[in-house]
Amino acid sequence: MDKLIEGYRVYREQRWPELQALHRILAQEGQHPRILVIACADSRVDPATIFNSGPGELFVVRNVANLAPPFEEAPGFHGVSAAIEFAVTQLEVKTILVLGHAQCGGVSAALADRPRNPHSFLDSWISLLDRAKGRVRESHSHDEQTDLEHESIRVTLENLATFPFIQEAIKARGLTLEGARYGVADGGLEVLDHETGTFKPVE
Repeated sequence: MDKLIEGYRVYREQRWPELQALHRILAQEGQHPRILVIACADSRVDPATIFNSGPGELFVVRNVANLAPPFEEAPGFHGVSAAIEFAVTQLEVKTILVLGHAQCGGVSAALADRPRNPHSFLDSWISLLDRAKGRVRESHSHDEQTDLEHESIRVTLENLATFPFIQEAIKARGLTLEGARYGVADGGLEVLDHETGTFKPVE
C-alpha cells in the first residue's frame, strides 16, 4: 500500500490538475466509451497506455490470456460475460477489440503438458484454449507460443460471436469485432486482417 499511496500523491499533484475538468464531466454525464477491450491481465500490457487513451475512452475487461467463454445459460458467476453484456447492451460500444500479447503466461500454461487440476480455477479457464492448441499442433508450428497467442485472439472472437446480444448488435447497429497482438519487447502491434485471417503489423 505504501507504494500505491506514494503513486497516488504524485498523481494528485502532477496529473489531477490536468484531468480535473474531464473527471467532472465524466462524473456528471457518466461514461460513454466507444470501445470495449478484452485484454490479458498481464501487468506489462496496459490498453490505455498502448492506445494513448484517457479516462472514459476505453471499457476494459482483463483476465488470463485475454479470453472470453462461449455463451452459456448455466447458473453461476460469469464475470467476463457480465462485463461484455454491460458494454454491449448498456454502453452500446461500437467496437470490441480482443488484445493479445507476446510472452503470454496464460498461453504458456495452456501449452504445458501437465495434468490438469480439477480444482484449479486457472486450469479450467485455460482449457478454453484446448481446441486452439490442437489446431496449432496439427499445423506442426515452429513457434507454438506465438501461434497460440494469435489463436487465443481468434478463439475469443469465435466465442464472442455466440452471444445473442452481440449478434443482435452486429445486425442492428454495426458492432464490429477486432483482434490485435501487442509485442511487449518491441512495442509493435499486429492487427487481424479479416479478409486474409492473418495478423499484419501496424506501420
